[in-house]
Order: sequence, then C-alpha cells, then structure tokens
Amino acid sequence: MLSLSSNDIQLNQSAPSKQHAIKALAQSLANKTYVEASYVDGMLAREAQHSTYLGNGIAIPHGTVDTRDLVNKTGVQLHHYPQGVDWGEGQTVYLAIAIAAKSDEHLAILKQLTHVLSADGIEQQLQQCDSAESVITLLEGNHQQSVTLLTTDLVQLAFPAQDLSQLIAVAAGLLKHHHCIDNTGVADAITSPATYLGQGLWLAKTTKSVTTTAISFVTPAQKLQQGSFAVEGIIMLASANHLHRDNMQCVIDLIYKQQVSQLFDADAEAIIRLLTAVKPSGITATFTIHNSHGLHARPSAILVSIAKQFQADIQVTNAAGKSTNAKSLMKLMSLGVRCDEALTFTANGDDAELALKAISEGIEAGLGESK
Repeated sequence: MLSLSSNDIQLNQSAPSKQHAIKALAQSLANKTYVEASYVDGMLAREAQHSTYLGNGIAIPHGTVDTRDLVNKTGVQLHHYPQGVDWGEGQTVYLAIAIAAKSDEHLAILKQLTHVLSADGIEQQLQQCDSAESVITLLEGNHQQSVTLLTTDLVQLAFPAQDLSQLIAVAAGLLKHHHCIDNTGVADAITSPATYLGQGLWLAKTTKSVTTTAISFVTPAQKLQQGSFAVEGIIMLASANHLHRDNMQCVIDLIYKQQVSQLFDADAEAIIRLLTAVKPSGITATFTIHNSHGLHARPSAILVSIAKQFQADIQVTNAAGKSTNAKSLMKLMSLGVRCDEALTFTANGDDAELALKAISEGIEAGLGESK
C-alpha cells in the first residue's frame, strides 16, 4: 500500500510545459535520493514514447525500462498545479505523480492510484486542493467511493413483515443505520412507490439526502402479496452518483435469465456476489501478457488505443475475476496486471471478432515493448 506524507507533495507549482514539469519532478526524486540525476533523461524519453497522462487531470511521469538501474529505491513525488499544465492533445494536468521503481513495485502503486483517481469528480477536487493533507486524503481514498456499498449488514433475511411497506421501512432503516441516508431519505423511500421488477422482486429507491451510494436487501419470513404481485424480496437503492449502474445490470441479468429466485435462496454473502459480480457478455478470448513489467502505463495505453478503434463494448477480466472496461486506461491499470498473467477479453458488437483479433496481435507484438 502506498504511504504518503506531506514531504512527498509540493503545492502551488507551475510549469510552462510538461517537459519543464517532468524536469522539476525528476529533480524532486533526485533530491530525495530515490534516483540518480540522469534519471530525468529516462522520464523525458518515456514521455516522448507515449504520454503518461492518465485522465481526470492526472499524469504519472516515470522512466524507461533501461533506466531502472538509475533508481536507488522505490518512491514517488507529487507536484500539484492548481492552474494546470498543458500535457498535449488538449489534456490538462493538475497533479503529476513522479514514480521511481526498481522493478515492478510500481504496479502496486499504480493499482492503488488508478483505483482511487478513477472516482467521479476527482479532477475538480484535485484542482481545488489547498493543502498536502487534502491531496493525501484524496489519494488514500478516504472520501472517495469507487463501488456501491453493499455489506452483509445491509442484508436482512426472513424479516417477519406483514406487508411490502414494512419491508421498505426495514430496508431504509438499514441504510440510515449505516449513515447512507438520513430521515429525509428514509421518508422519501417510504413515501415513493416501489417498482415491481418481476419474479417476486421489488425495487425501492431514494436520491434525497444520500451521503453514500448503497444498496440494502430484505426478504420476508413468508411470501407476501401486493395486489396481484408476489413479494419475496426488495432491493433498496440510495443513489448519489452512477455507481449503482453495474449493480442494476446484475439485477437485469437475473431477471432476463429468469434467475431472480437465486436471491431468495441465498445467504447474505451469496446475495452480495449476485448483486455485484457483473458478467461480461459476448465472444471471449484469453491472452497472456508477456511484458516483463506487466501492464504499466505505456503498454496499457497502447492496449486501450487498440480497443478504442472498435465500436464493440470490450471488457477485460483478470485471473481474480475482476472485470473492467478495456477502453479506460485508469480502469485497466487498476487491475495491476503482471508479467505472464492471463486476461480474458469479452467483446460485444458488430466488430467484436475484429477487435479481439487486433488485441491478440497487439499483445503478441509486445504492446510497444520488446518481449
């Protein structure tokens, strides 16, 4: 896990170009004895090969593979640019994170950073940071939410309810108990009509006074009726952003496959898996990454560039079963893919086969690096 202190961050920086910014960052690394002074040449060379801009106002300048012998120890230095630095191609950087890594330790750093920095609204928050502590807070994700909150404490099974309204009240109460909503949110959830999704499943929701996007799930001790519809379970959604979309896709998949009953027969942990594990659909192919340092910035950027050439939706799944959008650099790098790790790509669309073929050829060619 990346550990930062205020000594790693320089606020209120400015630079006329990204080259000047990179030179200043390299000097900061050298001042901390993380690298030798000539490491700057590797950082500039890397930038010339492919932009280290990640998106959302963030860049991660670092050296080339053949300058790793100039790294004394792994470390990072951060420069904050409240006015931004032109990083080329219309991209503005507000936070540049210089990375020095002796081998592939940087993948763990990148995995943490990209996971945190892919959160909605991060660019504006970075621009407005006025202290090293506020930068650290953002980078450590203390106030960032990257997935919908859904824990076993938000699941209540076999509650002795008499009707649907009681189930809704219990589900809203669970969200309030976890400080996801307040009394205003509870009142809105209870007074707003629930939606029947089919197969005994209902959906209630609120967007009022939501502090954390979250889901609760409640089932009755016995099957209930609401008019002519069965009541076997209710999902309560408190939404403050778009994080719930993946969860609702899980629900849609269960409904489409006539498998909603799995929710009613499962324990709390299995219910969480059913409501959070998005399964990509389409044609699939599995390829092994042979880059000696895994999918760091440059090969990741090239892989994303290949994927973006096609209209098909392309998802990539790692060995641990985590799936993400192959067209998002930050999300791809958040997988922390290492050398010899197998990735499964799922493409859905008219040009899906062409997309997988191009991805295969790109990976086989080394994604811009010699194998």
